Amino acid sequence: MRRSTLRTAVAVVTAGLTLTACGSDDGGSSGGSGSDAASATSAEDLGGMDALVEAAQEEGTLNVIALPPDWANYGEMLETFSEKYDIEINSASPDGSSQDELNAVQSQKGQDRAPDVLDLGTAFARQAQAQDLLAPYQVETWDDIPENQKDPEGHWYNDYGGFISIGCNATVVAECPTTFADLLDPQYAGQVALNGDPTQAAAAFSGVWAASLANGGSLDDIGPGIDFFKQIKDAGNFNPVEITPATIQSGETPISIDWDYLNASFTETFAEEGVEWQVAVPTDGVFGSYYSQAISKFAPHPAAARLWQEFLYSDEGQNIWLKGGSRPVRLPAMEEAGTADSEALSALPPVEGDVEFPTEEQQTAAQAVVAERWNAEISG
Repeated sequence: MRRSTLRTAVAVVTAGLTLTACGSDDGGSSGGSGSDAASATSAEDLGGMDALVEAAQEEGTLNVIALPPDWANYGEMLETFSEKYDIEINSASPDGSSQDELNAVQSQKGQDRAPDVLDLGTAFARQAQAQDLLAPYQVETWDDIPENQKDPEGHWYNDYGGFISIGCNATVVAECPTTFADLLDPQYAGQVALNGDPTQAAAAFSGVWAASLANGGSLDDIGPGIDFFKQIKDAGNFNPVEITPATIQSGETPISIDWDYLNASFTETFAEEGVEWQVAVPTDGVFGSYYSQAISKFAPHPAAARLWQEFLYSDEGQNIWLKGGSRPVRLPAMEEAGTADSEALSALPPVEGDVEFPTEEQQTAAQAVVAERWNAEISG
């Protein structure tokens, strides 16, 4: 069976914590190449890639935020970029949310430690653009990014993604579920957990939308997904504890609804600890999503920020995502060109069927429903 490429983008409303401003009150990079880079909308604006690399190395630093090293192979991505270009990376709040990122852009504006770049759920990227927080920039591989997966001017563009999956600690669960319907079985009492709160985290929100598709819902109607989790809660199967590797291994949250690339990343580590970990993309609720990249309009290291984007969307960067089990946005073009890592590609879980993009209006409607109903019906 041919593995389908990811073709969907979804996002989520979130209410995160406001970050405390840190660092100096200096305005960050200013003057010279910094000012040129801050207004550059492509590498050509700075004289080409060599000039961009030189300007970024002169800055010498890149500030990132909310990038866990074990998320989608970000650890290798960060290390490779830093070593390749001899640029120090300051990583803040690795476990932060998309909303935390936007809060940091606003609260740390003008400070040396403010975020240079952002990794966001698509709705947050659109929100940030609407708030005039992003700098437009088009990477050299811009044409490989499908039109419906980027802002036309380059304020944000999708990068990597995957499908909602069900992970299961088979060491403590006798028979692992493979569909959403299975999750209602009494044998899973207190075992079914999400990666976060759907009103705050894109992974959890997408899990609810996948459940909706599995229960008669659609991109126009996320309500059945909330109804389904209410059923799980009423059956005594829902566990409100946020999943972590520790809670999974201990058996506290042995069934994890999360992105396939995150669930799959646990397999080898858990095996070393004597835990058998199984991952399945549910056939009754196929739902995928990308995360978007963007540059802060107030980046203290504007050249390094743009070089980071170029690296993420290069063949090298895209293959690092692929090695982490996620599906890079340029994968179809790389497969056609023969530049995709074939071993990593063959390791992706098989997924049947095509997935359609929700419109911005569908996203907004779904966000409103979750914001109104989730806490009242599930968390309350």
